[in-house]
Amino acid sequence: MTETWIVILGLAAGTFLIRLSGVLIGQRIPQHGAWARGLRALPGCLIVSLVAVSLLSGGTREWGAGALALAVACLTRNLPLTMAAGIAAIWVLRHFS
Repeated sequence: MTETWIVILGLAAGTFLIRLSGVLIGQRIPQHGAWARGLRALPGCLIVSLVAVSLLSGGTREWGAGALALAVACLTRNLPLTMAAGIAAIWVLRHFS
């Protein structure tokens, strides 16, 4: 067997084990209680942290896009629309200003 096939088989086995462990561990995640509430809040916390880092390390363009996204959020209370508006605003501001 060549070295390439050994690497391919090793990566395939690793991928399978990662997916299998995700399924097995996922079945043990609590459905109620503090851990479940924390895990449900995690996606929102990650988005907030990513936006905060972008704002703190960015300039006026990032702050402008953030202000537009905040306005859209307050007016529509629609998360996908808010995210789309923020992404579109930062793209426009970075490419055309």
